[in-house]
Amino acid sequence: MPTTLPIPLEFRLPEGWLPAHPARIDAEDVAFAAVHPRPDAGFAANITIDGGFPLEGVTLVQLAEASLEQLRQGTESLVVADRREVGPEDAPALTQRLAISAVINGTSRDLVQSQVYLSLVDTLDPHKRALIRLALTATAAQHDAVLGDFQDFLRTVRPETEEGAR
Repeated sequence: MPTTLPIPLEFRLPEGWLPAHPARIDAEDVAFAAVHPRPDAGFAANITIDGGFPLEGVTLVQLAEASLEQLRQGTESLVVADRREVGPEDAPALTQRLAISAVINGTSRDLVQSQVYLSLVDTLDPHKRALIRLALTATAAQHDAVLGDFQDFLRTVRPETEEGAR
């Protein structure tokens, strides 16, 4: 079942990408999902957005590690190919690229997932922060071809208003 984000976001999908119901891409706890119009070997690349309010003091690395543990439950193997902390101290972010082998609908797939974790501080309560996770999942063969679309998408993501987060 789709979930709601801790803060409203605005964004623009890359050209050709189509909104999808999160249940159709087997993504629980996702607030928004979109799929690429040209699947690769029956798997449609997808972009998902989810988020929440982490406990105070929990780092982005700890949140990324917790995400890995959840993903490992449904995979044959999972490897962190790259992880970087980026952004200024008042708006930290973390990116990681995962190599995943999983059986999806009875077919073994080699997937790549690029994740971006954004920490947005509530300007009304500076002690409170929202976490937004954006992810691109694609076959290993298609990932690099759709990565530019995901990067374009990321440049458009921002809080819907300046009143609650920055």
